[in-house]
Amino acid sequence: MTKGKPWPVEDEDELRKMVQAGKSIYEIAGFFGKSSQSVKKKIDRLDLKVVVQKIRQTTTSSSFSGGGELVSVECALGKLNDALNMLELPGLDQSETLRLRSIVQGRKVYIEKFAEYLNYRELEARLIELEGKYGALVKKNSKSL
Repeated sequence: MTKGKPWPVEDEDELRKMVQAGKSIYEIAGFFGKSSQSVKKKIDRLDLKVVVQKIRQTTTSSSFSGGGELVSVECALGKLNDALNMLELPGLDQSETLRLRSIVQGRKVYIEKFAEYLNYRELEARLIELEGKYGALVKKNSKSL
């Protein structure tokens, strides 16, 4: 096993801050331009604890009101960009590569479906507006008779 270059003290301090901020190993590796394995080893050597953030799973129903449960397109694109950048990191194992590819595919589908959802919401709003105008015309015409 070959040993890499020593980390500068400033990088170790930044690593500590990033771990405390809850950054993932892959985000940290991308930031430093190092493999996830070397970052894991350094974290172990510094005796830091990595907190794994769970992804919130939500479900929607036909009564979805748009109350903030959907992730914005900007956020989805950001996550897509992060996954694509992480795929470029050297030293990714096969399972991490597959996980990142799944994230990329899922985000692409999400963005497409989100656009469809917005189109449906726009059509729905337009239909409600037209129904209101139609109702007003019917009411106006019934008074004229």
